[in-house]
Amino acid sequence: MKLSIREAGGSDIRSIGDYWFTSSEEHLVGMGVDVPKMMPRADMEAMLSRQFSLPLKERNSYCLIWEVDGKPIGHCNTNPTEFGKEANMHLHIWKPELRRKGIGQELLGMSMKMMFEKLNLKRIICQPYAENPAPNKAVEKVGFKFDRSYTCVPGGHCFEQKVKRWVLLPEDLKPSRG
Repeated sequence: MKLSIREAGGSDIRSIGDYWFTSSEEHLVGMGVDVPKMMPRADMEAMLSRQFSLPLKERNSYCLIWEVDGKPIGHCNTNPTEFGKEANMHLHIWKPELRRKGIGQELLGMSMKMMFEKLNLKRIICQPYAENPAPNKAVEKVGFKFDRSYTCVPGGHCFEQKVKRWVLLPEDLKPSRG
């Protein structure tokens, strides 16, 4: 199995939309999503298109596509992003059969290296839903350090929830195979 990452572009918008709008309600809620708060698909796709058209330093979001054997299976993105400073990172494996197999951890390590380099970041923050064990385990295994847990509404499409805040500095990133 060959794992790779690449920058997302306009041709990936449909696949990202498919992930969000064909995932089961159970999966979305398990990530902390308040499904009725999700923006309409057309609005999300227009937002992605705008972000992909901006110069890197002006983007609020930066997205990498995760691939297995050259086929897209997920994405990792920052949002919000402060170029040259810090970014909040999110990770998603689109295909349920590929979750909880360690693939995400390897792709995550490759992605963090690229994000530090491309966005000139000093730190990357990840705040997954505390009740979602997979991303919490993956971020710790690539070198993120646990900062704290707290309750908040972490995004416009989320319900109030307890999150775990993790911070990664470039020097803490563990080597990946990729």
